[in-house]
Amino acid sequence: QVQLVESGGGLVQAGGSLRLSCTASGSSFSIIGMAWYRQPPGKQREWVASITTGGITGYADSVKGRFTISRDNSKNTVYLQMNSLKPEDTAVYYCRQAEHWGQGTQVTVSS
Repeated sequence: QVQLVESGGGLVQAGGSLRLSCTASGSSFSIIGMAWYRQPPGKQREWVASITTGGITGYADSVKGRFTISRDNSKNTVYLQMNSLKPEDTAVYYCRQAEHWGQGTQVTVSS
């Protein structure tokens, strides 16, 4: 059974940084693409970033240049480095692997 566990969320001031982690178990992590999504308060869940098994990355326009997705296959972990955070980045952030989702981690950016 695949399990995804996110960590690293918290409260940060605008302009600050956070690094989210998502560790997977129960799957062949190295051969599966990974993605981060987020759900702002009162809004629908939206795609943030993806990384393929070969390390090719993609980003939503709203985070391009500020966020970086990476993966460590030896640790079955995908990361989301978030810099220059803005209040509009406030959301619950979710890790996704195919049809599997983590439980989410809250990121709150104060102005």
